[in-house]
Amino acid sequence: MNPEPPKDVVVDDRKINISNGDVNGTVVKLDDQLGAGFSDVEMKKIISEKKEDCSLNSVEVNKIGESNAKEVNHQIQSNGTNGYNSYMPAIKAQAHFPKPQPPPQPQPELERSQSVSLAESMPSIGKYIKDRSTTLSAAIIKRLSSLTEDGEDFVVKNDSLNLEVTEIKIPGVKVIVKLKSEDERFDLKGRITFFSRSNCRDCTAVRKLFREKRLPYVEINIDVFPKRAKELVERTGKSEVPQIFFNEKLLGGLVTLNSLRNSGELDKRMRELLSQKCPDGAPKVPVYGFDDDEDEDVEEEEEKDELLGIVKLLRQSLPIQDRLIKMKIVKNCFAGDDMLEVIIHHLDCGRKKGIETGRQLVQKHFIKHVFGENDFEEGRHFYRFLEHEPFITACFNFRISINDSEPKSPSFLADKLARLMTAILEAYASDDRHHVDYYRIGKSEEFRRYLNLTRDLQRVDLRLLSPDERLAFFLNLYNAMAIHAVITIGHPEGILDRRAFFGDFQYVIGGYPYSLSVIQNGILRNNRKSPYSLVRPFGNGDRRLKFAPAKVNPLIHFGLCNGTRSSPTVRFFTAQGVEGELRGAAREYFQNGAIEINLDKRTVSLTRIIKWFSVDFGQEKDVLRWVMNYLDTTRAGLLTHLLSDGGPIHFVYQDYDWAGNL
Repeated sequence: MNPEPPKDVVVDDRKINISNGDVNGTVVKLDDQLGAGFSDVEMKKIISEKKEDCSLNSVEVNKIGESNAKEVNHQIQSNGTNGYNSYMPAIKAQAHFPKPQPPPQPQPELERSQSVSLAESMPSIGKYIKDRSTTLSAAIIKRLSSLTEDGEDFVVKNDSLNLEVTEIKIPGVKVIVKLKSEDERFDLKGRITFFSRSNCRDCTAVRKLFREKRLPYVEINIDVFPKRAKELVERTGKSEVPQIFFNEKLLGGLVTLNSLRNSGELDKRMRELLSQKCPDGAPKVPVYGFDDDEDEDVEEEEEKDELLGIVKLLRQSLPIQDRLIKMKIVKNCFAGDDMLEVIIHHLDCGRKKGIETGRQLVQKHFIKHVFGENDFEEGRHFYRFLEHEPFITACFNFRISINDSEPKSPSFLADKLARLMTAILEAYASDDRHHVDYYRIGKSEEFRRYLNLTRDLQRVDLRLLSPDERLAFFLNLYNAMAIHAVITIGHPEGILDRRAFFGDFQYVIGGYPYSLSVIQNGILRNNRKSPYSLVRPFGNGDRRLKFAPAKVNPLIHFGLCNGTRSSPTVRFFTAQGVEGELRGAAREYFQNGAIEINLDKRTVSLTRIIKWFSVDFGQEKDVLRWVMNYLDTTRAGLLTHLLSDGGPIHFVYQDYDWAGNL
């Protein structure tokens, strides 16, 4: 067996050879992308031989902040085999680590009696700082070189098969080592662009190949940028995806890409077509906030509501004020009689037509009864505009004013939401969906368009959705809101944080507020109490109850991702295949550790989700029979043996990891 070749550790300009042979060198790159308290550490591994002595050339560490180094307790890691970018908090760097200098020459000391001006003292101050920094740099190098001598823990994890990421653990330091990417080896100056769609297997294969080869690329998903579909047809003469471009030259689809790779011609073609800077004729990179002229065409695309003229008149004419009603202070309300008189006068119609118009305003969620008692009736009843509801300012899809355009089809909005969020996951999550890059999602054009889409949900009519469409919509809405919540308020770290995360983060949907807890327990679980809660989400007469399914499907728990490590992986569902997709989600979850069986001890360890929502799953032994439908043959056989011999079975519930799925 040949000895492992040595590796050069380079920290910017200086190389460090470590004598234990596990790591001889790395390239360190610190980036302040995650914030002032974190450093992204990227290390590039170079193969060389094992050596006994360690030598030092030079070390330089870029300045990250003004404070001293401190340890960050949590780590953000990602799967290295799929090209997903890793953001890992590491130790914050010192202010500056200069290159080692020769020992300073002794200088004559100033006599204490002499007065030294500030200008004269500045060189001495700078010299003092330099000397201290030099001493610190030498101490770091000495520490690294002494690891093998002291026998301390120096662990190197090398993915020798995929050659993607090497993880090095040094006491007090953790770094990620990455190999050179293909573009660095080839010195590629051009741009790889490919057109795609959401949930496209061929597009996923193209994306995976580029990530494995560590090639940078620009993806134009025509579900996100629908106006680019016309450009696709003009450039290729077809609407099928994927279509790959090297600069302005059309390469073809997945078949062509695989053919070039299998024949060994792909690298040659890349050198030929990507050696020059990308010309203006290549497909344009999507630009944040401007692509497709989305903002310019929004007024043309959105149809104005036919009742908008009456609504504007009512907002200006009605006396809106706080009133004492049923021993309660009701803010920003108006009397229904006053509104009826304004409508009759404006439309020059009878009372019957005026009442019908008032009911249309309620059905389109422009106004609501202050206590939700009726749609609109003649008499001394009080109503409120949607923008004056107490909950509205706490809704994260509300911006200054209500969207007054004609409500779009709920089926169209539900399908667009699923496609848009699927595109976000394909671009900014690992292939197995276990790691999500929330930072890049929050800065992306796709997420900006998602936020615009959520405004269209404010007055949508959910009654028009079929049961399967409604199920898929609320599953997708929950997962999308969880991503938005993590980006906006962060992962919940304690009990109070979880209450804010699940209960206070809300959207206004169809005129009513929806939190993560309301969606899960009020809608999907048909108004059942959440774990450790004494009250139901909805009171009697709550109009949101009509959107809850007649029967609770326990599979919904494996389709909801709250952004933690122990939750099911994040995914988005289609109305046509939601039942089968839920079964697939449950099968994946149980086969990834949600159940463990010890035949000798007759113990079954289950995910804590089943304990929290036991009312949805039934008795423990019934749960085991139900779970067998989603296990592999080996585990299903073990469960069958435990259930059939009549002996006792001990149940243990796994701890829930609330850390983020970063």
